[in-house]
Amino acid sequence: MKPAKPRWTTASFLLYAGGLTVLGAALAALGYLAGHFGKAAYAGWAALVLVVLYALAHAYRRRDRWIASGVFGFASVIALAAFVGALWSWFGWLSSRSASSFGHFSVARLSLELLVLAAAIDGARRFRFPFIASIAVSVGWFFVLDLLTAGGNWSAVVTLLVGLVYLMAGAASSRPTAFWLHLAAGTLIGGSLLYWWHGSDADWALISVVALVYVAIAYGSKRSSWAVLATLGLIAAGSHFAGEWAHGSIDVSTSTVPSIRGWVPSLVFAFVGFLLVTLGLASRRGPDT
Repeated sequence: MKPAKPRWTTASFLLYAGGLTVLGAALAALGYLAGHFGKAAYAGWAALVLVVLYALAHAYRRRDRWIASGVFGFASVIALAAFVGALWSWFGWLSSRSASSFGHFSVARLSLELLVLAAAIDGARRFRFPFIASIAVSVGWFFVLDLLTAGGNWSAVVTLLVGLVYLMAGAASSRPTAFWLHLAAGTLIGGSLLYWWHGSDADWALISVVALVYVAIAYGSKRSSWAVLATLGLIAAGSHFAGEWAHGSIDVSTSTVPSIRGWVPSLVFAFVGFLLVTLGLASRRGPDT
């Protein structure tokens, strides 16, 4: 059955806020318990949290309260990650070094990621709740990155490729979960490009060009997340140029620094603002609404 698309209402906001607050309280409690009990006892407490959250998700599901069910389904996937991590640690498979060191290959860590990915995919299908897909796309990227790379440029390359795959998958899908594919695609592609292009004026000029491409993708895909990311890219580029152009170069002969041109940032960001307005009006054929 196709997942439904939640409407943003007072009730849905309160359900999201309440369920995620419960999740935050549960994780905080587990953090406290981890420091006061042994590994076996901590795994038991983590299992209890998982059972309670999963039971709540199914209880709301049986009552046809699908948003509440989905929010607790989301929380139960996070709780599963905490439980499996505690279990692997108790068994001695997952040390603090293998859990935190991305450059250190760990079968235990990869199996943890794979189990959480499988749980997120199953949860999205079982509860028909698009929000759970955010876990799947995040862990899916991290699993591929963890499996194939150890950081550095190659990680950026793999991130870019995963982003492109997510873009193609999102473009081919009309399901509500496609939102998370598009958001992840834009974030991963943009993040990998920023990893390479963030120093010189030429780099930030390229980021600005990519931001314009993002706007085109937003209009073509009808996914506003691309426009949001494009706006962030243009503002970041504007911040760079405003900082560069507001400061004069040092006069070597006199060893003095010219006064800061304080009007430059206002001019740069006015240009960015009018550019965004122009892009917003580009596809409109009627009066603004």
